Amino acid sequence: MEYTKLFEKAKIGNLTLKNRIVMPPMGTGLADISGQASENIIRYYEERAKGGCGLIITEICRVDEEHGWGAGTQLAATKTGHITGLQRLADRVHAYGSKIFLQLHHPGREGSSRINPNGNYIVAPSSFTTPVCQEEPHELTIEEAKTIQTYYIKAAVFAKLAGMDGVELHGAHGYFLNQWLSPFSNRRTDQYGGSFENRMRYVDEIIMGIKQYCGENFPLGIRLSVEEFIGDKGITLEEGVKIAKHMEEMGVSYIHVSCGIYESNNEIIPPYSYEQGSRSYLVKAVKDAVNIPVVGINVLKEPEYAEKVLEEGICDFVSVGRGQLADPHWGKKAQEGHSDLIRKCIGCNRCINALPQGRHVECSVNPRLGYEAYFDDKNLVKDGNGRKVVVIGAGPAGVETAIVLGKRGFDVSLYEEKDHIGGAIYLGGLGNHKEKLLWFVETQKKELENAGVQVKLNTKANYENVKAEKPEAIFICAGGIPIKPSNIEGIESDKVIMAEDFLEGKKEAGKKVAVIGSGATGLEVADTLKTKDPDRQVSVIEMTKTIGASEIERIRKLVVNKLKTNGVDLLPLHKLVGVTDSGIKVEVSEEGKDPVQKEMDFDTVILALGSRPQADLIDQFQGIAKDIRSYGDSVKVATLLEALRDAHFTAWAYE
Repeated sequence: MEYTKLFEKAKIGNLTLKNRIVMPPMGTGLADISGQASENIIRYYEERAKGGCGLIITEICRVDEEHGWGAGTQLAATKTGHITGLQRLADRVHAYGSKIFLQLHHPGREGSSRINPNGNYIVAPSSFTTPVCQEEPHELTIEEAKTIQTYYIKAAVFAKLAGMDGVELHGAHGYFLNQWLSPFSNRRTDQYGGSFENRMRYVDEIIMGIKQYCGENFPLGIRLSVEEFIGDKGITLEEGVKIAKHMEEMGVSYIHVSCGIYESNNEIIPPYSYEQGSRSYLVKAVKDAVNIPVVGINVLKEPEYAEKVLEEGICDFVSVGRGQLADPHWGKKAQEGHSDLIRKCIGCNRCINALPQGRHVECSVNPRLGYEAYFDDKNLVKDGNGRKVVVIGAGPAGVETAIVLGKRGFDVSLYEEKDHIGGAIYLGGLGNHKEKLLWFVETQKKELENAGVQVKLNTKANYENVKAEKPEAIFICAGGIPIKPSNIEGIESDKVIMAEDFLEGKKEAGKKVAVIGSGATGLEVADTLKTKDPDRQVSVIEMTKTIGASEIERIRKLVVNKLKTNGVDLLPLHKLVGVTDSGIKVEVSEEGKDPVQKEMDFDTVILALGSRPQADLIDQFQGIAKDIRSYGDSVKVATLLEALRDAHFTAWAYE
């Protein structure tokens, strides 16, 4: 497919961009703790420029050292000493014909004194807390507020001096500037609060200041949450469009449309269940109201869909964020006709989950993310020279191992006893709304072909056939074995089926189903059961006190709420102790009380208790090769990210 609109040159102000692909601001955790642009963050952005992105807008850049810390390690533009790092960043991006803007940010009440190295209190237009923002901010005086305005202006000047192509004000997601714009967070009664004009005034003055010191031709955009999703007490779409039009009148160069605040749950960073284009109505409303360029977020994963929204006039530039985390060469692969090789974002939210834990940004399908300074293809040692190696298991870890070794020039045989690759990820992709996992499986399949790997499906690896290969090394990535407890009375009953057999369509479920286990697979099974038959009675039986404890919290809440809405009975602190003719026997625990047993009627019991490692598998192949490695689910229950990272790092470093 040709992407005529996507790779068309376009302008923001007087600045010409080589295409319409924008990388929006996303926190990375890769900057130096001082705020300086480290080599890690420079290589991270450089790789996206090399990968075909037209405009990169950096992560949040701190403008206020005293109260403006949004992360422990983030870019900053508060001192002249920061200019040189930003200069190096801009120059490295420019080498590939891409442009780069610095996003200016202050967290306001979304900050935390725990992040600030000096423990300074947080500040905001108004002083109040919510269940999300539990730390009460100091309400700024007019003099204090005006001081922070000067910080924004100074940061913009530093950006221009560094050679940045423009700046963007972060006026979205409940952060500082959004707090002045929104009636929800701005409860002031002075000249900066109350009426629409008063609420705009604070940002207006920053815009005028930047224009005064940086000039009218220096691009200045603003990111807006044009819908906060909290009803009339906040910014509605109607109000958001009005704000966008006002910003156009103030002379901003473009509007970067976003939505949501932290009080509105998953709306800022939609998980896997949100379809591509689900934000079109928000973006189009702004596009129809203004005459300046509109950059639109839209849950975009595929270049085909990005082309579609451009053709339909929904926006002028497409904001492809997590898509370029998952694959830094998203744009280049699309332009060269290799969109089938794009590792597409699966919407797992692993990236955003890393930052609150003090880790740098991560991606379940891209183990190189954050390691661009090391995992550069030009550093890949291609010393395989046809040497024979065997990889056992074609789950994500095994396939990744085989791909990297194949690229290095090894003669790779990949053994898989099933008729398809993908392992647990393939299985997960059969669940409701999880088809994006199958995208990843298909991409890895194509990568295997390009790497010249010999894939042996329907072939179980054993001592004889592996020995016959005469490998110098064996990499065991056979995955785990589904758990079926042998010590539970009646577990061999015909009414008991494994989750894997249900998802693959090998076994059918009845009208009253007990799903045992609330990990990712158990929740997928429950969701799929109700989707296939809304009248079916489904209960999730979980022995611990938390349903879905292994899931990322924002995903867990989404799935649990959906299951409750659809009538699934969620039963924590219920331990399966037996399967009876009429159903199951469980042991129910309550705090401060002895467990009690009760029987429940079900015609089908689906076991989703996870898997156990096959750590002893390595013993079966001893003596065949000089080097035998085992990792992934073969050794420990691992997430997709952990499995891919183990595989990529091991295959990259193997000598």
